[in-house]
Amino acid sequence: MIKRYKYSLILSLVILYLSLKNANDLKKVMFLNIPYFDKIAHVCMYFSLMSVIILESGKIARRNRSLLKLAFFPFFYGILMEFLQGTITTTRSASPYDVVFNTLGIIVSILIWLFIRSAYKEKFK
Repeated sequence: MIKRYKYSLILSLVILYLSLKNANDLKKVMFLNIPYFDKIAHVCMYFSLMSVIILESGKIARRNRSLLKLAFFPFFYGILMEFLQGTITTTRSASPYDVVFNTLGIIVSILIWLFIRSAYKEKFK
């Protein structure tokens, strides 16, 4: 199981690191003054995580019900990250808006996968 989802696990660890990293260090990286950059980052991180999970799942992701089950991991992982930010860090805080943007990234990934899957229906049979 770990071998099958190794990239998802690596990406999850990267998200863990970025979620718990000192907020002051992250502000140094934001040399571009893009409004709501953190929300864009949340969408991108969870879009990437869900996309990698879909790709690593192979035949499992071909069924809609299984696809929704796969989405539970990044969804609850995002909630866990927000909980950890609010409880174990001193420079970060939990935000329900971050959970919304995490979920948006997951949904966009699923919608793109459904579009690709339907466009190439013959190939995915």
